[in-house]
Amino acid sequence: MYAIIETGGKQVKVAVGDKIFVEKINVKAGEKYTFDKVLAIIDKDAKIGNPYLKNAKVTAKVEKQGLGKKLHIYKYKAKHNERKRIGHRQPYTSLVIENIAL
Repeated sequence: MYAIIETGGKQVKVAVGDKIFVEKINVKAGEKYTFDKVLAIIDKDAKIGNPYLKNAKVTAKVEKQGLGKKLHIYKYKAKHNERKRIGHRQPYTSLVIENIAL
């Protein structure tokens, strides 16, 4: 059994026991978080929402909050002696899926 949820403007396929990384959610580590934007639940038969399933929930435990790998952005303008290096680390939330309920 697996479900497709929407979080952070993205769709994620999850099953019980999966560890996923999503856009940062303001929840402390160790707490539970419930996704109510469930697009589909696939079991022996498929239940697909329009756009979301009513009364469907996916429960996850927040494992940790963190920052992703550092990305370096280089900006350069020719003939102006302008060079710039910028770094960015995207925040994320690590979740472990515990339950899929309809």
